[in-house]
Amino acid sequence: MNEFKRILVGVDDSADAILAFKYAIHLANQNNSELVIVSVLETGDMNVYEALSKDFVHGQRDDLEKHVQTYKQQAVDAGVEKVSVLIAEGEPGETIVKDVIPHVKPDLLVIGSKAKKGLSRHLGSQAAYMAKYATITVTVVR
Repeated sequence: MNEFKRILVGVDDSADAILAFKYAIHLANQNNSELVIVSVLETGDMNVYEALSKDFVHGQRDDLEKHVQTYKQQAVDAGVEKVSVLIAEGEPGETIVKDVIPHVKPDLLVIGSKAKKGLSRHLGSQAAYMAKYATITVTVVR
């Protein structure tokens, strides 16, 4: 049985992501692990005018950072001693696999099977991508 020292959990507001977050909290408490919470600002969902507007992107990022801090507080309130947050930008699956995992160096990635935005997210393509290409253990929560 693996002992996970650092757990990375991807969050958005989907029901599956919230379940994944709760499961990651449980694992972090059980293993006395560090919990790293990541959320990805999906710049591909913006129209060309929004993407070119630094104020729009900055505002979106600020809102996401504030929201992710609420997840951090929930983890702290649940007893996780070491919690950090990270905001990334891009396509969630690819960004987490290619950028976040090498930077954070977690032992485990916990993700929900479906995300909130876009039809392709409902088909689980992001979770499937991460499960297939991540170089670490991946737990997909339904």
